[in-house]
Amino acid sequence: MQVYEAPLRDMKFVLHELHEDDGFGGLEALEEFSPDLVDAVLEEAAKVAKDVLLPLNRSGDIEGCTLENGVVRTPKGFKEAYDMFREGGWCALASDPEWGGQGLPETVNKMTEEMICSTNLSFSLYPGLTHGATTAIEGYASDELKQAYLPKMVEGTWSGTMCLTEPHCGTDLGMLRTKAEPQGDGSFKVSGAKIFISAGEHDLTENIIHLVLARLPDAPEGVKGISLLLVPKYLPKEDGTPGQANGVSVAAIEHKMGLKGSATCQLNFDGSTGWLVGKPHKGMEAMFTMMNTERVSVGVQGLGVGEAAYQAAVWYAKDRLQGRSLSGVKNPKGPADPIIVHPDVRRMLMTMRAYNEGCRAITGWVARALDAEKHATDPAVKQNAQDFIALMTPVVKALFTDLGFESANLAVQVYGGHGYIAESGVEQYARDARIAMIYEGTNGIQALDLVGRKLPAHMGRYLRAFFHPVAAFIEAHKDDEGTEPLFKALEQAFGALQLSTGTIAQKGLKDPEEAGAAATDYLRLMGLVAMGHCFAKSVVLARAKLAEGSAEAGFYKAKITTAQFFFDRILPQATAAFLAIKSGKASMMALDADEF
Repeated sequence: MQVYEAPLRDMKFVLHELHEDDGFGGLEALEEFSPDLVDAVLEEAAKVAKDVLLPLNRSGDIEGCTLENGVVRTPKGFKEAYDMFREGGWCALASDPEWGGQGLPETVNKMTEEMICSTNLSFSLYPGLTHGATTAIEGYASDELKQAYLPKMVEGTWSGTMCLTEPHCGTDLGMLRTKAEPQGDGSFKVSGAKIFISAGEHDLTENIIHLVLARLPDAPEGVKGISLLLVPKYLPKEDGTPGQANGVSVAAIEHKMGLKGSATCQLNFDGSTGWLVGKPHKGMEAMFTMMNTERVSVGVQGLGVGEAAYQAAVWYAKDRLQGRSLSGVKNPKGPADPIIVHPDVRRMLMTMRAYNEGCRAITGWVARALDAEKHATDPAVKQNAQDFIALMTPVVKALFTDLGFESANLAVQVYGGHGYIAESGVEQYARDARIAMIYEGTNGIQALDLVGRKLPAHMGRYLRAFFHPVAAFIEAHKDDEGTEPLFKALEQAFGALQLSTGTIAQKGLKDPEEAGAAATDYLRLMGLVAMGHCFAKSVVLARAKLAEGSAEAGFYKAKITTAQFFFDRILPQATAAFLAIKSGKASMMALDADEF
């Protein structure tokens, strides 16, 4: 059953307690957003998620999007929900006030994104992609383009997409063939075909603004010859309203495993008018601004689905009667005990709970860095934030989506046979979550980005933004009475990460395949240490609150219990990852291709 109550107490813990000493400090530009104001925003977002978006989740999955005579229709209720969402200002939550945004911190925006993704992941893609597109336009477009497009996109009246891949090239964008011919007036004629374009065509907004990767006539080969162009579905008239059609058509919508309420389109550009965003042949730089924004958001999608799956599994485990407790009858008036009494069911529920709380804690950490990157006045703080974001973006994208899919699968398992039946609603979570491990760069590509680009960048400087606070926290608390075993486990996992980093650096310089073979395990190891660090901080804070006699003793005790489960049952995976990394590439690469 699809049930949802926003985890507001845990979100407030992450926002107001957990990361106060993260090294990014107070940001003067955000001081007006008091805890009371932030909490009020989150509480309103929770109402929208539960009351407006959740009721459309399963019906949208059943109905899906339709294409008829070149027009894509979203499922029943989506248009009305989007209008309400836009009119409520939710599209503009974290956007710059210069363009009509509300300028709220990214910490608040990411928690709001989680709620939207928990209740209707398909719906989330429409405003989510638009927000990503505005970051690229704001960072690289001309002032004229910004003035013409950003206000309506920030408002949500117009939406945005990213048009990257083509049928023949997939992730290898150096092979793309879409062309852009200069017209002599500053515009270009864009021609080509794109596939897998989320929100590429729909009925929610007045106009759709496509950011399209293409090649100019004089472009060098490979990714160094790619430019980024802004191509509207309708060319705006002088008064800013949508005018004539711009040669953008839908060849088909994809028939997908999940996310059926999200229109994923094959688009044709037939001499469509567009304008450069950024410099010629430098389109990947501008597009990566959007892609990295989206990668963090995709990680939050994994968290959102994981939270929804967890809540559904808890509801069912409390309701479903089957078998008797191994320690004695717990429901003597009933024919059986609820399945939540069984250790293996508890194992699954606690795993999901730990994944969600750990990922939410990291989300808050990264979001604080995003705010510092934008608003910090101290150059050293800004640089530290940028380094931390660069390092953690692939971890957030890959780890969160891996764990979100695992949580969705665990929810199906808790339901048993009923989980495999569509009426339960939980099999949708598994189908919806699966794509997040693929789009915005597969998780394997995220791991290669981490070990191939982020680790060696600036002589390993990015690592310091993560390693230094973790090492300092361990050193400060490893002798605290009552938590020595916990910090010893974290110290060992951190040591494994440091040794693995050295191993990859040493082997990878001699043989890039060694780094590639270690990449996925290394990303998981870094993610586990990051979660362990956040859980350890949670325990220190919770113990202090309990010692003070907090009125919320139950919440803080549960924090400690969840952290203990993580250290007992999940963090030991760090040892396995280290051993896998240490083993090298030999057995992985030994077979010839024709031996598979």
